[in-house]
Amino acid sequence: MDFTNKTLIVIAGPTASGKTAAAIQLAQHYHTVIVSADSRQFFREMSVGTAKPTDEELAAAPHYFINSHSVTQPFSVGDFERECMQLLEKLFEQHDVVILVGGSGLYIKAVTEGFDELPTADPAIRERLNAELATNGLFPLQERLKNADPAYYASANINNPQRVIRALEVYEATGNPISSYQKQTINSRPFNTIKFGLNMPREELYDRINKRVDIMVQDGLVEEVAALTPFRQYNALNTVGYSELFDYFDGKTDLDTAIGRIKQNTRRFAKRQLTWFRKDKEIIWMDASNEQLSENMIVMAKSLNR
Repeated sequence: MDFTNKTLIVIAGPTASGKTAAAIQLAQHYHTVIVSADSRQFFREMSVGTAKPTDEELAAAPHYFINSHSVTQPFSVGDFERECMQLLEKLFEQHDVVILVGGSGLYIKAVTEGFDELPTADPAIRERLNAELATNGLFPLQERLKNADPAYYASANINNPQRVIRALEVYEATGNPISSYQKQTINSRPFNTIKFGLNMPREELYDRINKRVDIMVQDGLVEEVAALTPFRQYNALNTVGYSELFDYFDGKTDLDTAIGRIKQNTRRFAKRQLTWFRKDKEIIWMDASNEQLSENMIVMAKSLNR
């Protein structure tokens, strides 16, 4: 496909930075659609804890990759790249501009730059790593990943044991970090890409995160996680907002402590998201606190698209 006159506008940034609202305003301006690159909002069973767009927001602009998969379906970054590229081919036949929005840096990078096929590893490596997880817990594996592949550590959900183990598995099998399998050829896609990053003062972002978690609890997060307990072995549920409440249901902590840990782990995750995105020199950073955010992005996109 050749869409050299088409543009993918990327809106990236940490959780709770206002990406959804900004994406909707841009989609309405361009009369176009939104493609989600949030690795948790794919799953239809997870709604409250993933801060999915509301029904009103979904109605305000067409969305793709929201509620598109089940937690029971394996869905990797490679799967997302392949499905998203197929979707973009269809969307660019109808639209000059498409909006890609999300906080999952690896998934955005896969779409904008490509992602190499990950190598297979000896199953014995995974068995040994799983045994280490069962014996020593997740923290030693997280520290090993931090040393072996700081780039992936900065972007991945390191509270997800299976993602940590998969990254270590690739590293031990090949001697190369999993992040090295991201293609190094920049701008190799058959469409133009403009990347915006949303940010705000840390204190404001952390306050928004804390308030968002409180709202999630009011909206039924505890009940949602309780209903998903029969599915907790699936990879998608090994994530912030769910793991902490599974510990509560297991009697390992009380509810107030679990909620506090969700806030803490979400703040840490936001920090890692920013670390990842700041390494991308193509990102144009915007003040998410500015009331003219969307207008500013539209003006900037027009100037870059000339």
